[in-house]
Amino acid sequence: MTRMLIIGPPGSGKGTQAERISERLGVVAISTGDIFRANVKGETPLGIEAKKYMDAGDFVPDSVTNKMVRDRLTEGDVEAGFLLDGYPRTTAQVDYLDAILAEGGQLLDVVLQLTADDEELVKRLLGRAKDTGRSDDNEAVIRHRLDLYHGQTEAVVAKYADRGILTQVDGIGGIDEVTDRVMQAIKAAQSA
Repeated sequence: MTRMLIIGPPGSGKGTQAERISERLGVVAISTGDIFRANVKGETPLGIEAKKYMDAGDFVPDSVTNKMVRDRLTEGDVEAGFLLDGYPRTTAQVDYLDAILAEGGQLLDVVLQLTADDEELVKRLLGRAKDTGRSDDNEAVIRHRLDLYHGQTEAVVAKYADRGILTQVDGIGGIDEVTDRVMQAIKAAQSA
């Protein structure tokens, strides 16, 4: 069983790599961003609330995000393992996830961090915005999201590094090239 997280700044390729890891390891990928976007599209109460934060480039509040993740981790398809993408983003969310896992006598196996240069990420995200028309991808919002990542999520990374379960992988390069690096890093982390 594999229970893991993928962490990285916006535009680092987390979603793409999460799908590939999910396929190769046979675990379900759980993306908080996808869940938020589905709720926004469906105009659910959660989606309406989440959209305000997403459009401003802010994180959706812990109270909303934590409940959503707790509910998702109780579904049957996570029994064989899971890959969380986009959660936890704050140290308070790390503590909440620890509590959820402890209730089931579980721990995380590996935390994979994709790394990339901020200017490369801005360029990638502006290109994605042009291709997909995402309202949350303009340069000011992108830079704000990167600032939030550096200010809050890096503390999460440090926490997992202290536990000895953090593995860093360069997220720059072709998709297949990055996937190869990711799979090698996961294999090395699991055999350590």
